[in-house]
Parts: sequence; C-alpha cells; structure tokens
Amino acid sequence: MVKIGRNDPCWCGSGKKYKKCCYGKLPIGGVQPVSKFQPVKKGQLSPARSIPAHIIRPSYAETGTPAGARSRNAVRTQDEIDRMRVAGQVARTVLDTILSSVRVGITTDELDRIAHEMCIELGAYPSPLNYHHFPKSICTSVNEVICHGIPDDRPLADGDIVNCDVTVFIDGVHGDCSETVFVGKPDPLSIRLVQTTYECMMKAIEAARVGTTVNSIGKAIAPIAKREGFSIVRDFAGHGIGTQFHQDPQIVHYPDIRQTQKIVPGMTFTVEPMINVGTHRCVVWSDDWTAVTADGKRSAQFEHTVLITSDGFELLTAGTGQPHFMRQLKTGWS
Repeated sequence: MVKIGRNDPCWCGSGKKYKKCCYGKLPIGGVQPVSKFQPVKKGQLSPARSIPAHIIRPSYAETGTPAGARSRNAVRTQDEIDRMRVAGQVARTVLDTILSSVRVGITTDELDRIAHEMCIELGAYPSPLNYHHFPKSICTSVNEVICHGIPDDRPLADGDIVNCDVTVFIDGVHGDCSETVFVGKPDPLSIRLVQTTYECMMKAIEAARVGTTVNSIGKAIAPIAKREGFSIVRDFAGHGIGTQFHQDPQIVHYPDIRQTQKIVPGMTFTVEPMINVGTHRCVVWSDDWTAVTADGKRSAQFEHTVLITSDGFELLTAGTGQPHFMRQLKTGWS
C-alpha cells in the first residue's frame, strides 16, 4: 500500500488536494485505496505469430527495419486517401473486436491473438509486428503503462484500465487507432482519467483546422488536462501516416511554439494524447518498448487517424456509436 501526502490529489478523484477532501476519512497513515493494484510487471511472451503468404507485407516485415527515409510529404493523393479509408475501417473493426473481448481474467496475449487472426481474416498485416522488431501484433498498455505495452500472459484484473492500440497495413497504406477501456469495476479516479483523455483527443481534433498550425492540437489539450490536475506525456507524439507507419508531421500533444507547420487539406495524421494522473515523466523498461509513468500512477490514451478536409476533418478510424468506455459506464459492471 502507498501513502499519499496532504498536498497530493485526493484518492477519490474529486480533483481537490487530499487535505481539503478526504483527509481523516481513511485509516491512520492515509493509505490510498486504489494503491491495492499492484504495479504491472513483465509477463511471459508467447512465440511469434505467423503471417500467411497471401498477406501483403510492409517493407519491415522480414528485416524489422522500414525501408527508405521518413517521408516529409504530409499530404496524401486522392488514391491514397481512398485506400486509407479502407485501412482505417479495417483497423476499427479489429479494435472493436478486441475491446469487446476485454474482461477480467483474459490475458493481453489472448487479445493479441484475437487481433492477429482478425487482421488476417480481413486481408491485412498487423503493422506493429516486427516494426523495429516489436514482437506482437498490437500494443496493450495496462494501468501505469503509457504506451507500447507488449502483450503477454498477465491476466487483466478487476479495476484495471487497458489501452489497446491497433494499426493495420492493407493495400499499401496504414490505419491506426486506439481506445482505453475498463476491466471490471473501475475506481472514480480512473473513470475521470479516461473521460478526460477522450475529451482531450476530440477537442484536439476539432482544433485541427485548415489555416492553423499543428500547435493548435497541443493548445487545445493543455487546458483540459490542467483543469483536471492531470499531466500530458511529452516523450511520445502523434504522427503522419499513409504509405509509411510513421512520417511527418509530428503531432505533439502539449503547446510548443516550434510546431509551426501549417495544416492543409489532404493531410493525414494521428491524434493520440497520453494523459497521466501524476507526473508526465516516463521510464522505459529493459525491453526498449514498454513506457511507464515515473511515479507509477495511471495513464490513458485514445487515438484516431484524421484526414484534414477543406471544411474540417474526417475520422478515418471512426466507429459506430459511442466509444466502448462510455458504453461500459452506461451498462455497469458484471
């Protein structure tokens, strides 16, 4: 169990300092109830999953290294846009499938298997697989894991939150999306974190208009995170996407005056803010992928692939209805 200080955010999720909220209402010593959740630890990985010969592979599928330099061309052709609409909806189908499978006791490796098999069924290559030697087909980031969590044999526990990040490669282009959902019954602070992170993403997308700069995205996120007392991750960013998994422009999620690139029609990029309960700082595990919060507090993320149009934007990875966490909040907990 972890003690909380008088000036720390209250464990109940009110946004107030502990001393001005629930101080004295807990057992002597100020033990934080949500700290009953143990830190996420690295589990065992299953063997690499194979890809059938008929699936078209990206350049890095065999070598682990993408071919060619990172593209600086931020604007897609009409043909690329048409293909990205398909890729975005394939990614959405895979993501919806695995999010519907999230439950207490399932392992993240099982979610990876479901995603891998769904990608193949739909004729797509799971983009993360062997990208710079990443060993799995999706990223699964649990609790304090910010991003790039590697699916393993750890069962999801009651009260966890998990972000599932899906990218697919089909017909020469990529589509990328993610959502954070609850496992079992969440605590109030986790609910507020997930709600806030989704709000950050949507407000940022709405701010990405023709004639503004990419800095408008971070500027839209900052006041929302500050209002809730949360922090914005700075070590990871959104990115241009198209024929390459990652290309220009870089999309940071905090205000940065150096982000001067103009937003123009035909741009496709991801908006994927990572919002933390505590510090924005992170630590990367020895696997060189798994990034966790430096203070062990929780992190959440949402992501869409966005197409900029002359009069607004199009969500290439849009689903039908509300995001999964909203449905969970409405239907309750099993």
